[in-house]
Amino acid sequence: MRFSTKVLLLQLLTVVAVVAVCSGIFAWLSVGRLKQEAMSSAVSIARSVAEDPQVRSGVATGDPDRGLVDLAAGVETRTGALFVVITDADGIRLAHPDPARIGHRVSTDHEAALRGDEVMAWETGTLGHSARAKVPVYAPDDSARNVADSAPVGEVSVGFRRASVFDDLPLVLVGVGAAGATALVIGVVASVLMRRRWERLTLGLQPEELVQLVRHQSAVLDGVEEGVLSVNPDGGVEVFNEVASRLLDLGSVGSVGSVGSVGGDGGQPSLGDLGLPSRVVVALRELERQGSPAGEGVSFDNVVVGGRVLYVDARPVTRAGRHLGTVIVVRDRTDLAALSRRLGTVQAMGSTLRVQRHEFANRIHAASGLIDAGRVDDARAFLRDMADRGPVDFPLRGAELLGEPFLQSFLGGKAMEAGERGVALRVGEETLVLDVIDAPGAVEDVATVLGNLVDNAVTAALSVDVPEDGADRWAEVTAMQDGASLTLVVADSGAGLDSGRAHGADPGDDAVHGHGIGLTLSRELVARRGGALWLIDRGGGAPGHGAVFGVRLPGVFAADDREEQQ
Repeated sequence: MRFSTKVLLLQLLTVVAVVAVCSGIFAWLSVGRLKQEAMSSAVSIARSVAEDPQVRSGVATGDPDRGLVDLAAGVETRTGALFVVITDADGIRLAHPDPARIGHRVSTDHEAALRGDEVMAWETGTLGHSARAKVPVYAPDDSARNVADSAPVGEVSVGFRRASVFDDLPLVLVGVGAAGATALVIGVVASVLMRRRWERLTLGLQPEELVQLVRHQSAVLDGVEEGVLSVNPDGGVEVFNEVASRLLDLGSVGSVGSVGSVGGDGGQPSLGDLGLPSRVVVALRELERQGSPAGEGVSFDNVVVGGRVLYVDARPVTRAGRHLGTVIVVRDRTDLAALSRRLGTVQAMGSTLRVQRHEFANRIHAASGLIDAGRVDDARAFLRDMADRGPVDFPLRGAELLGEPFLQSFLGGKAMEAGERGVALRVGEETLVLDVIDAPGAVEDVATVLGNLVDNAVTAALSVDVPEDGADRWAEVTAMQDGASLTLVVADSGAGLDSGRAHGADPGDDAVHGHGIGLTLSRELVARRGGALWLIDRGGGAPGHGAVFGVRLPGVFAADDREEQQ
């Protein structure tokens, strides 16, 4: 049996029990009230008869008097009483509805009335069961009836037939029954409506199913490495796990059935509070507004949020044809993207080293041939030229300004790639690097950051047409050493950053400069080393003058660190 059915039956049983108990108590109170009213009426009538002078004088003499009988019969007729009985001090009847019983002792106890007490009771006498009252009768000249030595000379007993007492009882019971039936109907209708409301709110799920659902949901939310968010049809975020809070930098962690506060007002967060790019928010809101078939949703790759590269997957949730909202899964691709860029850098370095090795082998072979041919002077001149220009003739303008071998070979390889795309890579005249990059992990970090900036600069240079004056499309790198730190400045001949964006805006969203992913990863990598990456000049002010970026990488020259420690 379903839980909602059990609850309905329990409610119905409760309503029936409450109505039955209340109806029984009300009926019992009504019967008691009718009994009390009958006995109160009997007492009032008995008092009136006992105060009558004729009754007092007749009872005092103790002789049966036709006048007493007629008086009692008249009271019975006027009040509807079953009997009005008058007795003397010995309990002998002086008046009774049945003349044959006059002169006989009463069948019920009369001692209490003769002691001066008024008695109300339900008793059974010669005329049947009745509600009766017994009142003492005092002598006519007894003016001190309240004195302790005054004694009654008889009694008056008045009774009402049981049937007459409960003449109104059927009407009372009908009213009680009608009220109980009405309450029962209201209770049944309310129980049915509550059951329907329950099933509508819980989508037909029973409590045990809800408990199991909460357990499963908690296990899923806390047991996955992805961030999970639940968005209701109004665009409010209802549930998000700890991973989603960390990836989207939410204010506090939500749990099943609750959310953490994100906005300043501490209310329910919305899609706009998640820090997602506007294109993603617009698409998600459109998905919520229009809906889609179950299982179909939208996905976004390379979404940059707070220095992280995320993959966002949104799927609508429906049940019984009703749209319940959207589940958003967020995966962190930052490390994967960083590893991909590092791998690309290593591949570029490998290609550069292969070219360098091949070219160096060719030149050594040429020098060996000159020596074998006896042209020693030519061989010496050739080797001196190799020492001055380097082992490989890279198309890198100003390469002689770079004394650092890694930067020279790395930028040389980048110059070859840029030259194949029609962009000239050159070294700035202010370049000055005295030591060798030999700190642990420094080569990989410099290659990742510098490679990204150079690639973005080449892309920016290619985004504009070739100038009509024949000027080249170029990218320039200036490297400067400051103790153990390396400062790099990268400029290009592109159109600059979007001039419509606010000054100081994060360049990570620029459509030309790498779509923001490389810059975001580079900025995060630089921040981990304690450095900084910033925008020096937005560019675009004049033709051939693009954006200028600067980066400072501390601790890349281990030799200087050792000297400073000494």
